[in-house]
Amino acid sequence: MASTGTSQFAAVDASLGYLFQVRCALLWALLRLRNEPSFLVSIETLDDVEFATTGGTPTDLLQTKHHRENSASLSNASEDLWKTLRVWFSGVASGAIPPEASLNLLTTTHAPDGSAAARLRSLSRDVEGACTALDATAQSSTSDANEPAYKVYLEASRTERIAVLDRVTVLDSSDNVTDLDDALQREIFWAVDRGNHAAFLDRLEGWWLRRVIQQLTGQVTGQIASADIEAQMSDLREQFRQDSLPIDDDLLEFTLDEATMAAHSESTFVRQLELAKAGQRRIGAAVRDYYRAFEQRSRWLRDDLLVQLDLTKYEKRLSEEWELIFDAMGDEVGVDASEAEKELAARQVLAWAERELIPIRSGVTEPFLCRGSFHMLSDEIRIGWHPDFRDRLKTVIEAKGSAS
Repeated sequence: MASTGTSQFAAVDASLGYLFQVRCALLWALLRLRNEPSFLVSIETLDDVEFATTGGTPTDLLQTKHHRENSASLSNASEDLWKTLRVWFSGVASGAIPPEASLNLLTTTHAPDGSAAARLRSLSRDVEGACTALDATAQSSTSDANEPAYKVYLEASRTERIAVLDRVTVLDSSDNVTDLDDALQREIFWAVDRGNHAAFLDRLEGWWLRRVIQQLTGQVTGQIASADIEAQMSDLREQFRQDSLPIDDDLLEFTLDEATMAAHSESTFVRQLELAKAGQRRIGAAVRDYYRAFEQRSRWLRDDLLVQLDLTKYEKRLSEEWELIFDAMGDEVGVDASEAEKELAARQVLAWAERELIPIRSGVTEPFLCRGSFHMLSDEIRIGWHPDFRDRLKTVIEAKGSAS
């Protein structure tokens, strides 16, 4: 049992470490955008995080180390420190790391006063003293874990060691993966109103994570350009205007799956479509739009981007527009229409709802929201397609009433 628990903790630590790396990459990219409009950033290429010129020349390498326990220390024999030095000294020796690239170690641990790592902070630097301390550790330590790093380090001459260490900056006692929220929100402070900071950051990070995954899996070739980040932020700013609302990318890209279709197969709005004799592909599209509209509206409410009153007004508007079309259809069909004629009329009303674009705000023009909202009203039997939908769904209405 003890080994299983240890394994679970190790998996959690590793997962948090990767998330920390990705969040730090975004934070550093946002910080860099202040003064440098054009650059490239990548994850797990030359280092944990690599920044390069638009021509591809690395300028800054970042190693990230995350620990949940505050007791961890960046001592002279720290495995985190020596694993990092091994990567950098090997890269410099092979020529993979160019001589002009700065080397940065960002860690949640603390470097003790007087340690080599403390001497390599950005302020009060003592590169000679750091080198002397590391020399002593590499020559005297018996750590098996650090032995490969000691070997690479000692293969360099004293002059070469100092030259590499002179490029190293240690950024210890960093915010942990959750505390990075404050730093990230400071960087998007002016992008949107204060009340929308969390919602804006959620969507920016969602895009960033998907973009990193695309880079890591090779779905998109090349590094992530600063222009991509600026374009995404600009797009999000537009969505957070007073006359708009953000449409989440995962919902735009959502493809109907069997589980979602099965979950809604007995829904009232599907029954309404079946009354109109809608085809299966049409029903599938309705389920997709219902899911996307329901989820998007729920997110807006959770993020306080709109209130229930906004949705109530919107649904009233949809219902009134539907009522005009539905009543006109009733006048045309008449009371003596055959079932086939009623079904045809129902599909015509449905086709109107599928084409109509009634925005909840003037800047929200994504069609699935209107279509899905119509189906949400249909699910509550507040609107319908078939001329006799209320009579046909009488048992459903009674059941809903009893449940209430």
